Amino acid sequence: MAYTRKDVTTLTASERRRFVNALLEIKRRGEYDEFVRSHIDYYVSDGEGGLRTAHMAPSFLPWHRRFLLDLENALRRVDSSVTVPYWDWTRARSVGAAPWTKDLLGGNGRKSDRQVTTGPFAYSTGNWTLKENITDSRFLTRDLGRAANPIELPTKADVDGALSEPVYDVSPWDSTSNRGFRNRLEGWGTGRGSAAWRTHNRVHRWVGGEMLGGASVNDPVFWMHHAFIDLVWTRWQQRHREHRYLPAEPPGPGSRQYRRVVARHEKLPPWNVTPDQLEDVGRIYRYA
Repeated sequence: MAYTRKDVTTLTASERRRFVNALLEIKRRGEYDEFVRSHIDYYVSDGEGGLRTAHMAPSFLPWHRRFLLDLENALRRVDSSVTVPYWDWTRARSVGAAPWTKDLLGGNGRKSDRQVTTGPFAYSTGNWTLKENITDSRFLTRDLGRAANPIELPTKADVDGALSEPVYDVSPWDSTSNRGFRNRLEGWGTGRGSAAWRTHNRVHRWVGGEMLGGASVNDPVFWMHHAFIDLVWTRWQQRHREHRYLPAEPPGPGSRQYRRVVARHEKLPPWNVTPDQLEDVGRIYRYA
């Protein structure tokens, strides 16, 4: 029977407590840091050689769908009632409300060093020391809204624009693709400054701190953000039922994307699963 992922703003006090406690427990066991390391390892950009799976590639969406499922399964082994809530940042836009409450994720980082000092993931609790990182920081940091150079969260219009794209992805299958649902949602744009960060990417920039790089998983908001991204993909699938994940076939030897992107029926590292197999997860979970 499929379980339900809920809007974070609708969680009861008990649901918030159970979700937080499950996260803290897999962190205590060392499992959480394995997720951080995996995301760092698979964060490969256009400018690097080799296969890209997690970002700047068609498999951005199925990769994170499976990644979320793995985390969710780990949480549910601790508490079978727990699911990953989603943060709809087109609606929940206040820094004083969920998910930024003391009983959930805690609030913004302090001005001096952006260290998060409130909530269950504050360094002072002793329960959330960063062990896998791309910097030497041991504490969780945030800069909600980017105080020094403010930006706004994406809007419903931004999401609707992505949903209007009828084709999943287009050549050259990377951050420069100027059409297609995947990159409209992932958010690699042109230009300088905040104009180049759109939709999914803009949310990472808006949260700031740990959410800025490959170690973004260190901030638990990562999962709520990507649960909403996954929900948007689900909505796109429902709206464009005749369209599927692309590319259907691997780019050939003459393409600069040869062996650099995952086609529909190819295995998606690090799992023994294909994008095709991740397109329909309705028997596993649904969204409220």
